[in-house]
Amino acid sequence: MNIFSRLFKASHLSTIRLIVLFYLMTVLISTLLLGMPFFHQGGFSISFIDLVFTAVSAVSVTGLTVVSTAETFNAAGKLALTVVLQFGGIGIMTLGTFIWILLGKKIGLRGRQLIQIDQNRTTLSGLVKLMLKILKIIVTIEVIGTIILSTYFLSYFDTWQEALLQGFFASVSATTNAGFDITGASLIPFADDYFVQFVNIVLLILGAIGFPVLIEVQELIRGHQSEINQKYTFSLFSKLTTLTFFALVLAGWLLIFVLERNAFLADKIWHEKIFYSLFQSVTTRNGGLATMDVADFTSPTLVVICVLMFIGASPSSVGGGIRTTTFAIMLLAIYNYGKGNTSIKVFGRELDQEDVMRSFIVITTAAMLCLSAIIILTYLEPFPLISIAFEVCSAFGTTGLSMGITPDLSTGGKIIIIFLMFIGRIGIFSFLFLLRGRVTKDIYHYPKERVIIG
Repeated sequence: MNIFSRLFKASHLSTIRLIVLFYLMTVLISTLLLGMPFFHQGGFSISFIDLVFTAVSAVSVTGLTVVSTAETFNAAGKLALTVVLQFGGIGIMTLGTFIWILLGKKIGLRGRQLIQIDQNRTTLSGLVKLMLKILKIIVTIEVIGTIILSTYFLSYFDTWQEALLQGFFASVSATTNAGFDITGASLIPFADDYFVQFVNIVLLILGAIGFPVLIEVQELIRGHQSEINQKYTFSLFSKLTTLTFFALVLAGWLLIFVLERNAFLADKIWHEKIFYSLFQSVTTRNGGLATMDVADFTSPTLVVICVLMFIGASPSSVGGGIRTTTFAIMLLAIYNYGKGNTSIKVFGRELDQEDVMRSFIVITTAAMLCLSAIIILTYLEPFPLISIAFEVCSAFGTTGLSMGITPDLSTGGKIIIIFLMFIGRIGIFSFLFLLRGRVTKDIYHYPKERVIIG
């Protein structure tokens, strides 16, 4: 009997609730780890609520901070933080599976069910191999990113040790879309360095586009073919999420460029306008890094960024939000209903009606959660509405961008943001499954009657 079965039988919890328990345990362990005095700069102390906030932000790979990472943690503390980011970004079950296999143990049925929930998979087949593939791909990306950035940072920092630490942390933070930085000013010091920005853009995209997409691309590169030797084709998920992902990046890029052309970008030369707009659009997918102070943007641009953060990254990725496929299915449903179609067909496939219903449930629940949080924070905090809405969308989308109000939130405000970051990490459906009771089959039905809608 393995550890997953023992925990399940001992707790009598459902698979979803056990996954949430694992994430809560990870938050607890991370809080204790990051609270160790020998991980802090000399003479620095951090309050308990700020410590919990930092731990949840790291586990959820959000990047919202109430204390400066650079000023709070020493070199050992920064390395400890990267460990937490790995568990939060790649997933508890992915790293847990790897460790369990290293110990020579087998993953039982309950363990596979936990992996299935953690990675949003629809079947139990091939899950252990999937976890190992994900781990191998992400670690490979991080290693390559570390080598490139560390080598390049030799021109920025006095010692190779500092360049290596900066490159390693930056690579892990960007790949996991964590948004943490140890420069003390995100990527603002590299606002004119397009090479650093380009490397970070690539890492952010690879982390947020979805693990299944990366695996399918890897199979294509390796020349994988089907059993009947046909040309390799991507799954519907990969096609839909990739198209939506880059469409949102492009839309954000153009909207920021147009809305800010007479404002923040007015005195910038053409290549500065391109990179400022592009980087800010990419980072809204879930990155949290920034090459400028987002508070300098106009209100229309901030609203656009809020929407992009609310949508978030792709499913089965390091990111949060309602996810790209959810947004795509909603748009397809509205379009097809307007056209009078009774089904949704895309890329030669027909979407399951249950997936359509699930998409609207996710969007509606997420909107209600964020709206409730905005109302409560508006009552508790003295900040402008746009700043609060921005903070809420950033927390739910586990993005990490902020207009600078995070450190000044009250204890109640920090608790609400902690809650949103945690929900953004485990996902809306995991949250709903926590609330609902045991599923029971109806033994009788009432006569159906239509009601007026709209």
